Amino acid sequence: MKIVFALLNSLFLAGCSLFGIQSEESPGYEILEKHGTVEIRQYRPFLVVQTEDAGDYESASKLSFFRLFDYISGKNQSKQKIAMTAPVLQEPKPEKITMTAPVFQEQSGQKWTMRFVLPSQYQLATAPQPTDPAVLIKEIPAKKVAVLEFSGFLNKNNIAEKKEELSTWLKENNLKAISESRSAGYNPPWTIPFLRRNEVHIDIE
Repeated sequence: MKIVFALLNSLFLAGCSLFGIQSEESPGYEILEKHGTVEIRQYRPFLVVQTEDAGDYESASKLSFFRLFDYISGKNQSKQKIAMTAPVLQEPKPEKITMTAPVFQEQSGQKWTMRFVLPSQYQLATAPQPTDPAVLIKEIPAKKVAVLEFSGFLNKNNIAEKKEELSTWLKENNLKAISESRSAGYNPPWTIPFLRRNEVHIDIE
């Protein structure tokens, strides 16, 4: 009977993810303003596990995703499995160079940081510690974020287009960006594209 229940539960969750119904825990936030597809949110602090890889968006995404997936699947010091949450966050990592140009961001061959949000039951002191030195636990502080939501594929071209759209909206509304943009994906790859929930985030003052 337990096996039948587990099978039915798995089929139900797979069906939900196929049609874009989200069941995973997400970071807590309050919507301060809403303007069409743009929201201004106040996020509460949350914990992430993160890693970074160099290269183009697609190849870096695959490497980072599977490294983080290994961590939540039990590749940690406690050998503890951790529930998958949403969204998966990814952003370009600015490259520090000489004193004449403190921060430089390249369009190709740059580093990308990917983050999985950890369930709210964990704190910095209680989260299972990674065994892979390329994986880090980090606390993200409370912040105000401008968010543009869109459906379809979460790929480099769509992210760049939506980043430009959100950046333009911020300028038109006299809001100051204080971070680079990052993508947020809420659905597994088998979700029907037009039902997917994707976002571009930019921190604002």
